[in-house]
Amino acid sequence: MEYLKCELYIPDEDKWNLIEALNKEGFLYDDGYDSVFAESPVIGHFTPLEGSNPDIGNIGEHTTVNEAKLEFRIKEVDKDRVFMIIKENHPYEVPVINFMKLV
Repeated sequence: MEYLKCELYIPDEDKWNLIEALNKEGFLYDDGYDSVFAESPVIGHFTPLEGSNPDIGNIGEHTTVNEAKLEFRIKEVDKDRVFMIIKENHPYEVPVINFMKLV
C-alpha cells in the first residue's frame, strides 16, 4: 500500500473543525487509533491583493495569523477526498496543502 504525508497550515481557531471532519471520515485512523496527527504552532504571513476575497486581513495590508501546521499520513488512493475535505473546512481561498510520497 502506498502512503502520502499530508501537511497543511490552518488558522489555529479553525483547526478542530477540519480535524473532526477528517477523523469522521476515518482519514486520521491508523491501526487501532484515531485522531492520529501532529501539530506545530506557526505564524503565517500574507498580504491580500486586489481581486482576492480574504477571510482574514484586508486588501493591501500585511497580515500575520497564528496557525497550526498539521501533519498526518493517508493512503495515496484517498488523496482526492482528503483534499476536498480540507478545501471544504479551510477558511483560506488558497490554503497551503502539501502531499508528499512516503517511501
